[in-house]
Amino acid sequence: MDENRVEGAARNVAGKVQKTFGSVTGDQETEGHGIAQEAMGQAQNLYGNAVDSVRGYANDQPLSALLIAGGIGMALGVLIGRR
Repeated sequence: MDENRVEGAARNVAGKVQKTFGSVTGDQETEGHGIAQEAMGQAQNLYGNAVDSVRGYANDQPLSALLIAGGIGMALGVLIGRR
């Protein structure tokens, strides 16, 4: 499991707590920071899921993953070379 999934889940929970605390105390700044933390946690969790999926595919289909990575590298080389 990717560490981004764990960190994202922790950040998500911390954001929910901060958002609730800000809502209860009437502090809109704290509530806003909590909402932002929650969103960042969800994004980090999704990133971790994507990394896990790519790793799983690369382990199951190493040749296909290598060919895809090579194709992406060639495409980036062409795009950068046009500058």
